[in-house]
Amino acid sequence: MTEPKKKILLVDDEVDIVTVIRMRLESSNYEVIVARDGKEALNAARSLRPDLIVLDLMLPGMDGFHVARMLKYDTQYKDIPIIMLTAKAGENDRKTGEEVGADAFMNKPFEAEKLLAKIRELLAARNPDSHEK
Repeated sequence: MTEPKKKILLVDDEVDIVTVIRMRLESSNYEVIVARDGKEALNAARSLRPDLIVLDLMLPGMDGFHVARMLKYDTQYKDIPIIMLTAKAGENDRKTGEEVGADAFMNKPFEAEKLLAKIRELLAARNPDSHEK
């Protein structure tokens, strides 16, 4: 029996970034859910309970830090790994990302293989009995 596909919530307002990441994830056998702003991301995370979230920082309405903080401080969602993906590469941004509970921080532009490797690593850590490779 095959394992169900892992669900990844991809949150970014840049259409080109979403297209590239979505194609890579789907070709790696992940189910991809897309949200384009912070409020949409929170609603999707709460209703669809993804296995992992790839979260941009600079979003319309509510930034990625706020989204991460709201999810990580809620006992129902705190175990969902979050990879922050951003063009903001400053040390303060990294520190804030760690403070709000981000599990990983990657800068744009990014290498797709590194993103996929980090996704596999975080999913494997969350589900040590799975066959995620």
